[in-house]
Amino acid sequence: MSTSRVRPAARMAAIHGFGIDGVARAVVGAASDRWSVLRLENLDTDLPLPPEATRVTAQALTTPKANSWLPFTGDEDLRAAIGDLLVDRCGTRYDPADQIVVTSGGTEGVLDCLLATVDPGDEVIVTDPTYAGLVNRVRLAGGVPSFVPYLVVDGEWRLDLESLRAKAAGARAVIMMSPSMPSGAVLTDDEWRAVCEVCVEHDLILIYDAAMERVLFDGREPLHPVRHHGMAERTLVVGSLSKEFRMIGWRVGWVAGPRELVEAVGWVHVYNTTTPVGIARAGATAVLRGDHGHVAACAAELERRRDAVLAATAGLPVVRPGGGWSLLIDTVALGIEPARASAALLRDGAVAATAMTGWGDAVAARFIRFVFSAEPVDALRTLPERLTAAGLTRRT
Repeated sequence: MSTSRVRPAARMAAIHGFGIDGVARAVVGAASDRWSVLRLENLDTDLPLPPEATRVTAQALTTPKANSWLPFTGDEDLRAAIGDLLVDRCGTRYDPADQIVVTSGGTEGVLDCLLATVDPGDEVIVTDPTYAGLVNRVRLAGGVPSFVPYLVVDGEWRLDLESLRAKAAGARAVIMMSPSMPSGAVLTDDEWRAVCEVCVEHDLILIYDAAMERVLFDGREPLHPVRHHGMAERTLVVGSLSKEFRMIGWRVGWVAGPRELVEAVGWVHVYNTTTPVGIARAGATAVLRGDHGHVAACAAELERRRDAVLAATAGLPVVRPGGGWSLLIDTVALGIEPARASAALLRDGAVAATAMTGWGDAVAARFIRFVFSAEPVDALRTLPERLTAAGLTRRT
């Protein structure tokens, strides 16, 4: 009997789903007589769009630019707006002509960076936990994820710097996000300094996912790796309008960095998607040029929601996030495997939450995630009864 050649590529053997889709499908019919489903599994948001987003996008829909392939790497005025945003945030002036590429969302930007810099078999350092979409993009690019764990210290996440230093010698690149998905971990200045020192010492490329960098809690100030010595020439900054600016459906992201690397990233982008989303460009430019007070307002609302979840889960092994819009609960510490906890929450408590299987390594495998970007505080306050109904209580 012959073996069929009609099969996926070998690289797909290591690619796994991230669980959100399965939980979202299971939501259908999960509401009870007592509760509607509390949607804590996804990263959609009910927070308002920036004021310019819809109006300017609608006005531009019938213009020739909105239906054009060109420029392949993004409109000049949009790239200039991104450059102005970045010089304020990281202190480096990126030339819009050849140091910025506009992508179809930040995640396309990450894959473009990996394909442009990572050869098959190269190790890429990522945190444990980390967004499954980042882990699997490393694998799609032929790289090998090398996991550096987050440790729980005083109830918050701290990067294991000893592990980072131990794994750096064999690596090609580092992917870092702060605040990080799904944990909400926020790197301190000392942690960023250590990451940057490792990158310089071992000549590593840093791919910095900056999508949530202003969604910070407890008075934390934004910190940027490019401000550290030796980092401007080795850092690819990946930004997006999807999180901080809540423009998920616009699919506008960008990559900025040193010319040689960005040129390679640009060609990957062109041969991947050809062009950024045309109808999104005008609205994106207007938002980047507009008043960003709404970013702080939405971060404050997310902090209120975080605090509501923390109050509702008091006594459970929850790790306090310093930013972002999700947090993790260690269900293994409660004697329940995350997949079973997720199923019980939906079945008995009408809570949709995703197990973190595949979102890292041994650390992620202990947790489920609660996303608090799409449910108001009053709804989040119903969590205690729902958790009790699902059997998620501290074991004695």
